[in-house]
Amino acid sequence: MTYLLTGDGRDDDVAGAFKRYRDYLASSRDSFPPSAFALATSDWYFRFSDHRCPHDAWLDSLSLTEAASGARGEVRMASMRVRLLGAYRDGCIELLYPQVFRYRLSVDDGKRGHRDWRYDELRLSDDGYVIHEIEWYGRNEIGSWVIEASDVEYKWTPL
Repeated sequence: MTYLLTGDGRDDDVAGAFKRYRDYLASSRDSFPPSAFALATSDWYFRFSDHRCPHDAWLDSLSLTEAASGARGEVRMASMRVRLLGAYRDGCIELLYPQVFRYRLSVDDGKRGHRDWRYDELRLSDDGYVIHEIEWYGRNEIGSWVIEASDVEYKWTPL
């Protein structure tokens, strides 16, 4: 179930969507990975006027790595790093997903890039991992990312 994304009627009832989401986070506190919970419950992450908020940020880079261990390198672990140019163009946001279990990245029309980071939310999968679902938007062009990971770590770097 989504709480904040447009498919859930977020545009019709913004205040109600955020209340349901905050209630969900509070009820799941003990199960959430620590960094993801701190991010989702921070007082600035969803405040569009805060320069650290990813809303309207642009994708700079996406890096997917698969570290190997074991005698033959047969033990594999995927991780992902996303770098965004902040909406005010005065800083960069980095999101690190230390261990990625599943992901789906799609964009309807990438001729002009991913466009703006519109909405996102963090929730738990049935396996107890964090799901980070992200909507990209620009002039009726929509993209969607769903990343299931051990946690998500956030870093803001002013330019």
